[in-house]
Amino acid sequence: MDGNGRWATSRLKPRIFGHRAGAQALDRVMHYCKDAGIKYLTVYAFSTENWKRSEEEVSGLMTLLSTFIKSKEKELLENGVRFRVIGRRTDLSEKLQKEIAELEEKTKGGAFTLVVALSYGSRDEIVRAAMKFKGSTEEEFAECLDTAGIPDPDLIIRTSGELRLSNFLMWQAAYSEFYFTDKLWPDFDKEEFDKALESFSKRERRMGGRLK
Repeated sequence: MDGNGRWATSRLKPRIFGHRAGAQALDRVMHYCKDAGIKYLTVYAFSTENWKRSEEEVSGLMTLLSTFIKSKEKELLENGVRFRVIGRRTDLSEKLQKEIAELEEKTKGGAFTLVVALSYGSRDEIVRAAMKFKGSTEEEFAECLDTAGIPDPDLIIRTSGELRLSNFLMWQAAYSEFYFTDKLWPDFDKEEFDKALESFSKRERRMGGRLK
């Protein structure tokens, strides 16, 4: 969900204003996904590197996440949305960890899954998985990742004109398709969402093999 800060700066607003607009965009995109029959949406909300940002911005983001959890519980339950967080939870406050765990438990029966990558870095995830790994196959290793039980992403959308993966789902994205757009995340709308799906529908996904 890239471009919140730039979106706010262009409007002469503080960065947290952009993050609030980004939360509203997430609401819209969840509905787009559900209407399109998509079962999983994973959003990169806060990376392990984002802790280097200003204390004011980090504190604002954590408060925004806590507010999202408290305010969206009823809506998520009513709409059958399962909430799940991936990342290094021990970096978070005990209060926030408790709020996350409670919402995950309450929504575990949802048919649509919203995965929030929080204090997440793919390299960190792989290192943590390697420390737990006792098996010998890729499938067994995948069960040690934060995303255990979640399908690998078919499509990864990167907003704001950036053309890199930025330490996101590097193991899981081995055969994902990519869609890049110059739109900043708060401006990501139904038209751009449909463009991404149309682009995806035209790809030939061979997964390393050949089509007959």
